[in-house]
Amino acid sequence: MDFEFDEHTRDLCARLEEFMADCVYPAESAFAEEQSKTADPFATPSQVKEELKREARQRGLWNLFLPDERWGAGLTNLQYAPLAEITGRSSDLAPEAVNCSPPDTGNMELLAQFGTQEQQERWLVPLLNAEIRSCFSMTEPDVASSDASNISTRITRDGDEYVINGRKWWSTGALGHRCALFLVMGVSDEATDPHRRHSIVLVPRETPGLHILRSTSVFGYDHASHGGHAEILFDDVRVPQDSILGEPGAGFSVAQARLGPGRIHHCMRLLGQGERALELMCRRAHERTAFGKTLAEQGVVQQGIAESRVALEQARLLVLKAAWMMDKFGNKSARTEISAIKA
Repeated sequence: MDFEFDEHTRDLCARLEEFMADCVYPAESAFAEEQSKTADPFATPSQVKEELKREARQRGLWNLFLPDERWGAGLTNLQYAPLAEITGRSSDLAPEAVNCSPPDTGNMELLAQFGTQEQQERWLVPLLNAEIRSCFSMTEPDVASSDASNISTRITRDGDEYVINGRKWWSTGALGHRCALFLVMGVSDEATDPHRRHSIVLVPRETPGLHILRSTSVFGYDHASHGGHAEILFDDVRVPQDSILGEPGAGFSVAQARLGPGRIHHCMRLLGQGERALELMCRRAHERTAFGKTLAEQGVVQQGIAESRVALEQARLLVLKAAWMMDKFGNKSARTEISAIKA
């Protein structure tokens, strides 16, 4: 593995870092103030984010995550890794500012890879333009959804339609005011192989029978500015037969194609969060004095900083290895590394 990024990646990194310094970091306090004054952040668009999006598009920093050159920047996972890390330094603003924010990134990848021309025109194009947002509904309250073969939501064929019945939760983004599309995974054929039982259907938000019940927090946070995490009831939800994404029964493999890149993107961004946290820790250590000397001069603090640096470097190398393996050998070959970096 070559540890040096190519010239194109270095150029994008420099332009993205300039955008962060010029626009994103200065907007953080304004965004925090905007959110504190917003009565319902789920229903209210952020003017701070909209301005950042306009600036990012003008600078050519848009849809960097998508490897398909027809739709995105055409970057490999290894090329995208340092860019995602940079956006992770301001995770509330930067990923969405450059239209590289989950869960839309994974959903756009699926639509680009498996969607029909009609599905791409209806859903992928407006997602690429940040005109709408989307969510991915897989996890369920009544089963261990880490094993997707447990999923109990039913997708039943009825003439020219599919009927969806089931309950999902932690469907990220579903509460946001611009969430127009739900990708729903369920069982469409109970009688076949466990990994051929599922399908994924595209469900417009306004479809009768789709009921958003409540927001479900994660570690105490509702992530309202990102569209939250919803519990959803699908009660006799009817969609046309051409709403299937990919082939009927291919839902499990389609979902796996989404989850691998999605997980590594999270890890890339988290490296940026970790680096910024370490910088803040070092700054604090120099500013704070205890027992006659700064914290930076205290041995135990030095040790903690050193261990943090080592941990970040180890994590980054494993993330880059996973990205390299995905590019060179495919997502399946990197599944162990992808699981490891998530842990």
